[in-house]
Amino acid sequence: MNLGILLALSSALAYGAADFIGGVGSRRYSSWQVVLVGQAAGALVMLVAGLMLPGNPATADFAWALLAGAGSATGSIFLFRGLARGRMGLVAPISAVGAAILPVLVGVALGERPGWLVWVGVLVALPGIWLVSRETTPDRPAGTRGALVDGTVAGVGFGVLFIALAQISADAGLLPLAANQLIGAILTVVAAASLGQPWRPRRGMLRWGGTSGVLGAAGTLAFMVATGATSLGIAGVLASLYPAVTVLLAAGVLGERIGTGQRTGIGICTLAVATMALG
Repeated sequence: MNLGILLALSSALAYGAADFIGGVGSRRYSSWQVVLVGQAAGALVMLVAGLMLPGNPATADFAWALLAGAGSATGSIFLFRGLARGRMGLVAPISAVGAAILPVLVGVALGERPGWLVWVGVLVALPGIWLVSRETTPDRPAGTRGALVDGTVAGVGFGVLFIALAQISADAGLLPLAANQLIGAILTVVAAASLGQPWRPRRGMLRWGGTSGVLGAAGTLAFMVATGATSLGIAGVLASLYPAVTVLLAAGVLGERIGTGQRTGIGICTLAVATMALG
């Protein structure tokens, strides 16, 4: 198997596992606490990697890292809250589709002309989202509707993250990514304190947030290396399959049950993300 493909699959595995662990941790502790620890752990990993693989970042690179940090913090907070109060198999695909659509729309506004596969993916995503959000089952949690809203906002946050990261120069190295994670941690504290939410880490939740953050950072590193060993399109398709990992873990570990219509919608959403990445 091509090394790039293997690394891209590893990236999807790491991202999906990070979301699952962070979501489970958010069911036991405050999602703000989990996100804060995760961002801090990710910043530490990126800092070490950045010092080992130095680049030449400019001021503009760190400015984009600031915006990326805001998107990362927003996406993580709402994703983990959604995973905590709704079925993971619903929230993760919604966030993935949102994260894929926003960069496409911004690219069009900036003059880019996506291929026809991208537009097919956007159109296919709409009925998928409808099926995921409309299907009802007897064991449907009361907070599912709110969880879907969380997944949508999380997708917007991650979309902003991807857009901002794409503006960082290729020779900047990994230090801007460390700044992105650190800024996300700072913004998480500021937002939580302003809203009166618990954010100070507790000993019992350090393993949840820390493991999630390290896995997320590992996924980012694996994806970056994968794009150097295979095409960006192939790496993007494979890495964008991370919701499938979250769904499988939720079904296998937590025993989540998903209705037929929702299962179809999840499959359509995953297909839509893959199609947009191919385009």
